[in-house]
Amino acid sequence: MTRIPTTEDNGLSMSWRVEGMDCASCVSKVETALNRLPGVTDVAVNLMAERLTLRLAPGQTSAEAVEQSLSGLGYTAHQVGTPPVQMPLPPLASGVDNGHPDEDHHSHPHAGHAHEEAGGHGGFGHSHADHDDPADALKPWYGTGKARLVSLLGAFIIVAYVLSLVLPERLTYPLFLVATAVALVPFGRRAFALARAGTPFSIETLMVTATVGAAVIGAAEEAAIVVLLFALGEMLENVAAGRARAGIRALATLMPRTALRLVAEVKTEEVSSDQLVVGDLVLVRPGDRVPCDGVIEEGQSALDESPVTGESVPVSRGPGDGIIAGSINSDGALRVRVTRGASDNTISRIIRMVEEATAARAPTQRFIERFSNYWTPGAMVVSLLVILVPPFLLGWDWGTSVYRGLAVLLIACPCALVISVPAAMASGLSAGARRGLLIKGGAALEEIGAARTVAFDKTGTLTEGHPRVTDVLPVAGMTEDDLLSLAAGVEQGSSHPLAKAVMSEAAARGIATPATSNQGAIPGRAVTAVVVGRQVSVGSPRFAEESGASLGALAVEVSRLEMEGKTAVVVLADGALAGVLALRDEPRGDAAEGVAALKALGIRSIMLTGDNARTGAAIGGGLGLDVKAGLLPDDKLQEIAALRANGSVVMVGDGINDAPALAAASVGIAMGGGTDVALETADAAVLKDRVTGVAELVGLSRATMANVRTNVAIAVGLKGVFLITTLMGITGLWPAILADTGATVLVTLNALRLLGWKPSSPPTR
Repeated sequence: MTRIPTTEDNGLSMSWRVEGMDCASCVSKVETALNRLPGVTDVAVNLMAERLTLRLAPGQTSAEAVEQSLSGLGYTAHQVGTPPVQMPLPPLASGVDNGHPDEDHHSHPHAGHAHEEAGGHGGFGHSHADHDDPADALKPWYGTGKARLVSLLGAFIIVAYVLSLVLPERLTYPLFLVATAVALVPFGRRAFALARAGTPFSIETLMVTATVGAAVIGAAEEAAIVVLLFALGEMLENVAAGRARAGIRALATLMPRTALRLVAEVKTEEVSSDQLVVGDLVLVRPGDRVPCDGVIEEGQSALDESPVTGESVPVSRGPGDGIIAGSINSDGALRVRVTRGASDNTISRIIRMVEEATAARAPTQRFIERFSNYWTPGAMVVSLLVILVPPFLLGWDWGTSVYRGLAVLLIACPCALVISVPAAMASGLSAGARRGLLIKGGAALEEIGAARTVAFDKTGTLTEGHPRVTDVLPVAGMTEDDLLSLAAGVEQGSSHPLAKAVMSEAAARGIATPATSNQGAIPGRAVTAVVVGRQVSVGSPRFAEESGASLGALAVEVSRLEMEGKTAVVVLADGALAGVLALRDEPRGDAAEGVAALKALGIRSIMLTGDNARTGAAIGGGLGLDVKAGLLPDDKLQEIAALRANGSVVMVGDGINDAPALAAASVGIAMGGGTDVALETADAAVLKDRVTGVAELVGLSRATMANVRTNVAIAVGLKGVFLITTLMGITGLWPAILADTGATVLVTLNALRLLGWKPSSPPTR
């Protein structure tokens, strides 16, 4: 047995895989039972990951005692060596880190969406514990213990019914009692275990009480059907939980099982992809899936990243470019240097983050859970009143009042209501991850759809993040290539963004960089060098004027360029004007489309930028959004606070200076290529740098919350209808349990619809 020591004084941190959990109330049952054990603290259960973590104080409760407690509740636990690793996703993978999914982020001031402990339903529970055989997890649904129980009960009831057609009731009635007893033994045992563990108002308690009561008053046939429907409902819930988990696990299929590792860089050996380590060199052939996160050392190819990022257009990659695991190599062979191990690559982190996100409950889910704490005991009181009051006030006979009271008891099952929210949230989170939209939890997912304003950073968010040459204006007698050649000669070797833009433009035009000497710089004003025997300087228009060089007719062009939000640089050769270059950090190709999509959703967009007002207005005007320019990081915080006064605000950014604003907004969204700081601070991330991804997140949130509302309406509505028909004597015991089973199946199927969610078509402009 592996124990993980920690530096804290309050015990050892330990972790288990727990099999058999298939709804949110299973989480409550496990937490309630384990929190009652001496020395057990920090209990956290992740339903979708089937993971339990807790802390054990030495000398009080042992790991074996924890496992025995879980076994008594009907679950199978397997201890794992280490707790889940919590790490931020790399910028290349474009994810976010939410720390531990089961802790409140007190340092994260997002009102209304603290990430609470997973699960928790107070005083009721729901046992789904027929996975006593660990191999059940790998079996088809019809091979599980729950399916076997349903088959056995169904066979008993069918045989009893057939025999009742030819034999007297006194001979067939015991068969229905036997069928009832077969189910009551395991259910009764778990109801008792739940009561001892601190969950007296479990569905097992309600069902066992109602079934025993039905048998006592001579309704064994209905009692047998009740336990059959209950067992059927549990089996269907288990199937649905498996489907929801499969939606997440499908991400794992994006990783190839094997990789071609280069040995001595000349021959290859086939190895398991999870054996790759940082520094390995792998060969990725055309048509192969990339088996690792890495950097291309040799080769050029188009990579289809859509399975991971949702970006449908293949992107060209060459030496020095980073690539992500799960991408598909379209044409050329690539040699890739591994930069992240198998457990740390993009796919692994996405899977881990989505599983953790399902443990962070949304405000709506927390409300439903609190409501359900009172629902079950309240319904038991109502059931008792239905039994005791009508004989005196309405003249019912005692048999009728007991029968209807027991039916009310079955209607009290809160399972459909409790599962209605987490089932939809889990499906929504999974659907988003499969389309490159990562969300840390249900709280953020719910809040995004309620946003009234989206605030964008400019550089790297609405724009590409690096300037490029937009205009080349030489003086008479000089060509554009001549002007770029002089400028490139001066700028070569510089790491300044403007210098890189000039060099990139020269390279794109096939212009060779001339020989240069005596390179220098006048800080904040210009760079200089001797290029092919001429003294050349590249600087601002102000530097040109101070140097005595007249801009002449180009002065008007410089003013026009600056009005368009471009940076104008003047090239002087031997003190005379050679021409003007204009550079600008251009908007992303889908920026205008993304803003238009948000407008179509009724959301206002605003750009918060540290650039000057002229540049901000030029970019913002072209994209159709409002602009606040000249803002320092503290100024952005004040703007976010002012916007929040009028409703929920989403902040979208990518840089270190955006981190405070991302944290201060109702929801922070990091763009895929952003820094680690932005990704860690944000509540969601768009894997690919797509501005349209923000509108997609809003659409996913609204689709999920609509699904939640539908689920709650189904769960409460069916129970309300059957409560009325039961009190009127129209329906009885087995329709009562069918109301719960049917509602559970309906809400689960409705939630699973979200796994097929697709973004709506963007609006035309």
